[in-house]
Amino acid sequence: MGTSAKDVKNRIKSVENTMHITKAMELVASSKLKKAKDRMDRSRAYFEIMRNALADIAANDSGNKSVFIRQREIKKRCFVVIAGDRGLAGGYNNNVFKLALSQMDTESCFVPIGKRSFDFCQRSKLEVLSDEFIVVDSIGRKECAEIGRLLTKEYAKGSFESVNIVYTHFDSMLSQTAVTIQILPLAPLEGQSAKNGFVLYEPGVEAVFNAIVPEYVAGLVYGAVCESYASELAARRTAMDSASKNAEKMIDDLSLKYNRARQNAITQEITEIVAGAEG
Repeated sequence: MGTSAKDVKNRIKSVENTMHITKAMELVASSKLKKAKDRMDRSRAYFEIMRNALADIAANDSGNKSVFIRQREIKKRCFVVIAGDRGLAGGYNNNVFKLALSQMDTESCFVPIGKRSFDFCQRSKLEVLSDEFIVVDSIGRKECAEIGRLLTKEYAKGSFESVNIVYTHFDSMLSQTAVTIQILPLAPLEGQSAKNGFVLYEPGVEAVFNAIVPEYVAGLVYGAVCESYASELAARRTAMDSASKNAEKMIDDLSLKYNRARQNAITQEITEIVAGAEG
């Protein structure tokens, strides 16, 4: 019984050490989350305005004069997949990967953002267009601008006929949803129709689109990165909070078992002493 009590005590200590780690990770995620959410809120307005503006232009360009608007037969897709740099965030990373795989109805290539996203592409033997942007924590507007130029350049060359972003939308502190949006070719949003009026492009449609579309793509990528990073921190905080609560329940159960084991050991010792005295 003494050995059993010692084993339970060691188990309690192990769970307590784990709980200290999960609580620390929860505090770190919470401290970073406010800053990440503020950045997400600032980028979200730009994200929506840019998407609506370019969709409006696409709705009014009935002649499909720009390569970025013209619909082509899709033989190959490009996916920008945004995940985290580490795990311990519940189903955050796996939900993004499952959604990306479900969208692969043709030949596809990938631009991974986040170390876990890059590892996923390597592990699944997927074609990677660029592996220079693998750490989501360090990506800013400059890196997103480079991604935007890369995607629009390859798209204009005909390397692929569709560009989609797979990322996690921040619904609330307790809910985040993996989503995908098409960024190229430009298309009107659902329910959006062309507005009356004549639009004049100077110096020309191609020149205007070559200038603004890379910025548009960069803006959408940056907005998706901000959404995803805030979602990752919220998911990790929730997962670590749940793990800490589970650890507390385990400690309570183990403490009860430990006390019972000690009680049984003491009872056994008293029984042996009494038996020895009577003998």
